[in-house]
Amino acid sequence: MLALKLQQDRTRHQHQGPTPKTLARILDDDTNLAVWQRQLPLHISDFAQLLLSLNEPLAQSLCLELASEDAEPDLTGLASGFRDLEGYEGFIADLKWLVSAFACLLGAKRIGLRLRALDKAMCPRFHVDHVPVRLITTYAGVGSQWLKEGVMDRQQLGQANAEPQVLIQQLSSGDVALLKGEKWHGNEGFGLIHRSPQPPTGERRLILTLDWLG
Repeated sequence: MLALKLQQDRTRHQHQGPTPKTLARILDDDTNLAVWQRQLPLHISDFAQLLLSLNEPLAQSLCLELASEDAEPDLTGLASGFRDLEGYEGFIADLKWLVSAFACLLGAKRIGLRLRALDKAMCPRFHVDHVPVRLITTYAGVGSQWLKEGVMDRQQLGQANAEPQVLIQQLSSGDVALLKGEKWHGNEGFGLIHRSPQPPTGERRLILTLDWLG
């Protein structure tokens, strides 16, 4: 039994599924990725595509303080330059739902939110995050890339010539992913290896990230 437990402790698993319940798998000790493979509602995907088509800059960060699990996150001013676009209210409602679900799952009181429109890879090399857990979802454009455990030598992270040319996994637009990082207790040395993709020439991504700050 001890040998079996030690073997389990040396690896991590990734889970993907069609419902939000899949996200709860991130709480499992042997899991470092949980993905809700969701199909974005049409009014939200249309809004995201319209926002990107305007080719306007968007890079906003918020530190959200939640008094209780039932408290609605205050996203006042977020992407306010696009509030006249059709679908804006639905988009913000979706962001609020994700923040609330993230807070409820983790018992988080402080959450860092970043919303960005990107025309290049923000973190082009495979790496791990030095956070407990991070939510990533791409509303439009190519999704983030990740590796299963054992595909790349962790000692070689950040070195382009050591990155695998095959076996790269990729999230789809709309997917909601929870990535366990190096600061999750018990996950030291097993943060999910991932990177930002390089968008095709002339294209951009609309990406949301949430960090558990406390």
